[in-house]
Amino acid sequence: MLGALALPVLSTATASAAPAAAPASLASSCHDLPPLPYEVHTAAVTIRSKATTRSTALGVLYRSHKFTVHKKSGNWLYITDRTTGVKGWVSGTYVYRDVRMCLD
Repeated sequence: MLGALALPVLSTATASAAPAAAPASLASSCHDLPPLPYEVHTAAVTIRSKATTRSTALGVLYRSHKFTVHKKSGNWLYITDRTTGVKGWVSGTYVYRDVRMCLD
């Protein structure tokens, strides 16, 4: 004896394929946002006279200090510590920007 297979009846009304419009505040791309600021990602990093670990130490850049990045050379950043006024090179291993992921 063969049994009948019951299938649900599909509605003839279909959902709209077009997505709802996003609010204007969410519609802008994260690519349009300014880059994230540089931060010290360790307790402290040595400020050096040249972009090498063998150069003279000029000071220490602590996590809480504000600083300005002037240029980059390889993995080194030339900065000014706005707390102390010291200018010099710090390793990009410890001072870098966080990454923003854009999903658009």
